[in-house]
Parts: sequence; structure tokens; C-alpha cells
Amino acid sequence: MKLMKSMPLMGCLALLAACAQPTTHASTKNPVKEPHDVQASIAGDATCLKTSATQNHHGATATNAMRQQAGLQPVRANNLLAQVAASHACDMAKRGTMTHRGTRTSGPGARVKAAGYRPMVTAENIAAGPFSQSNVLHAWNTSSGHRDNIMIPQVREYGIGQAIGADGRTRFWAAVYAAPK
Repeated sequence: MKLMKSMPLMGCLALLAACAQPTTHASTKNPVKEPHDVQASIAGDATCLKTSATQNHHGATATNAMRQQAGLQPVRANNLLAQVAASHACDMAKRGTMTHRGTRTSGPGARVKAAGYRPMVTAENIAAGPFSQSNVLHAWNTSSGHRDNIMIPQVREYGIGQAIGADGRTRFWAAVYAAPK
């Protein structure tokens, strides 16, 4: 897992992280803060947003632009993966913490399985900061660790989600890249 801090934007620290393999924990009842977990906002009531088909398609299009340059097959927008991503973005926003570990899950693989998706491969990019969707997609496409997830050859499906933190300005983003068995 790679954590990358970028330049401050609009007075806020913008943070990005990529995960290609889920982190495992002995217990999810007593979550352990990991060194790559980042407190990005205050914890509290978050604004959890549903991903529209247009937003999910826009994300898949940006992902496919990168994949096409590498000669990889395109991904298609998947509503279930968008729901999983939006749920994780909401979970992070409520905790004010950017992390691949969920409140009740060890990582993206566990989340997609819990939603009924049977993955062959799962990866996740996350971000927290003052990002619009276009900003976060550009940041992931120009960051080597995030681009590594985008370029996993086996990936066939994609979903994106966002939530706004309790501070009212920090956006938490999650994108899930997967391929069914």
C-alpha cells in the first residue's frame, strides 16, 4: 500500500491512497489504527451520496482512457461496485479517516464479497480532500500507485463513490476495480 500526500489545495491537505490487496486484522470489533490510516476530517455526521449512472460512467471513461494507452481491455461501470465504493466513502467520512479498512471489513475484497460480488481480483483507490470527481480521477491517473490499480490487466469492472465529511468540505472518495470469477 502506498500513501501519497500532494500539495495543499484551497487550504486543505489533499490525500490519496491505493490498495491492491486487502489488509487483514485479527479482530474487527476493536479496529486497529494502521500507519497508513490518515485522519483527514473530524468524525461525525457525514453527507453520504449515491453514485449516479452518469458519475459512474464518467469514472469508467477516465479509467478506460488510461487503460487504452496501455493496450488493456476497457472496464465497464458496475452499479454494485459503485454502491460498495459509496458505502466505503461514507464510512470513511463518518470516521473522518481515510483508510482501506472499513468499520466492519478488512479491505475492499471483503466489502465486495459482502455485497454479493464474487471477485477474481479487487483493488481500491481512495482519496480525501477538496476534490471534485474530475480532480480525483486526474490525481489517480497521474499517481503511480493509483495507476497501478487502474492498470491491473484482469480488471473488468469499476465503481466510484463519494461522501462529504462532517466538516462539510472534505470529500472522501473510493473507487473499486474488480473482475468477477
